[in-house]
Order: sequence, then C-alpha cells, then structure tokens
Amino acid sequence: MYTRQRRQSPLRLLWLPLATAAFVGYFGYHAYSGVYGVPALKRMQGEVVELKTRLDNLREQRAVLEKRVSYLKPDSLDADILDIEARTSLNLVRPDEVVISFGAVQHSRDKSLD
Repeated sequence: MYTRQRRQSPLRLLWLPLATAAFVGYFGYHAYSGVYGVPALKRMQGEVVELKTRLDNLREQRAVLEKRVSYLKPDSLDADILDIEARTSLNLVRPDEVVISFGAVQHSRDKSLD
C-alpha cells in the first residue's frame, strides 16, 4: 500500500483571505460605481434641484389659478369677470358682437352663419 505525501503549499493558507478580498472588492466596486453609487448620488442631487425649481413654478401657477378662482366665489362674484372667463373658456361670441382676433379662432353660437 502506498501513501501519498503532499507538500504544504503556501496557497493553501492564502485561499480564504484572497477569496474574501475578491468578494469585498467586487461588492465595494459596485457599491461605489453602481446604481446608487457616487455618480448616481450627484445625478440625483441635480434632479432634486431641478424638481425643486419645477415645484416652485407649479406653486406660482397654483397661486395664480387660486386667485382667478377666488374671483368666481359667490361672496366676491363680479358679472364682468364671470363674462370674460366664460367667453375665454368657451371661446364663444354673440352674433351682434364684433371681435378683433389676434390668432384665436372665435366660434359663434348661431350655426346659420357658417
């Protein structure tokens, strides 16, 4: 019967630390440059600035719309403002009115004029 003698290899002692270093290096690289890494963080910070600017613009538009709506509330209703808003929204004129149009198409309620 033969017994085989093996020499002690230095790699036998190093394979676990090398595998661990490769494992940590792989995940460290992807943590730094992956989907949520440093470049993505800078991109997201730029998006935050852009979205805050957009939010401010939307808030300004909302304030303008709320002011226009406040004119139409029953306690502050003005007939002239109501007439102007209705004509603008519906894009209609009466047959006895003369309108000078600067690009907007006006429609008449009377279909016989067409």
